[in-house]
Amino acid sequence: MTSTETEENTRRPQRSLRPETPAELFAAVRPLSDLVKLRPMAAEDGPRFLARLRFSTTPEEAVTYTAFAALPPSAAGWGYECLRLMAGHLQPQEREMMQRIAGWLANPTTRLRHEIMKEALWAPTRSPSVLLGLAVGWSTGGPAPNDPDPSPAHKTPVAVNSAVLSCLARVPLSQRPIFLARILDMADTLFGAG
Repeated sequence: MTSTETEENTRRPQRSLRPETPAELFAAVRPLSDLVKLRPMAAEDGPRFLARLRFSTTPEEAVTYTAFAALPPSAAGWGYECLRLMAGHLQPQEREMMQRIAGWLANPTTRLRHEIMKEALWAPTRSPSVLLGLAVGWSTGGPAPNDPDPSPAHKTPVAVNSAVLSCLARVPLSQRPIFLARILDMADTLFGAG
């Protein structure tokens, strides 16, 4: 294999988290302040704040923070993995949307993202997979071919948060802590703390 072939087949690692510290993120994105009551300390980094949220009395806020701290495409990918973990709690009709999202994650084309967004917008219910479809639609660029403006920064994280927490709400109460721990283990990995 030549060096040119190697360069064409090797992708640079992409950043998955927003560059802001937790305190800066709270100041910059108003909906996060409305959804997470525990506040970061001034010099606290993302992994430490995530750990503090995880072991607080409301560990679900760690899900919310992760959805906002990740860049939109990474948040959508993490949300997909969370729903995939809880696949047994998705309705059979949600599987097609999950397959389409998996296809977009493997090959993130604008056309497929627009198709997912259209399907999610016209879905009869806002199920976890449909909410994740909306997150994908808002994650990069305009949500429709005739709307070139990027979506507001809070749209994808709000949708990812809603998708993950609404799916978690379907899990029997006795099993929720187990699934939440697994979801937050994946969040730790996203933050590089795993």
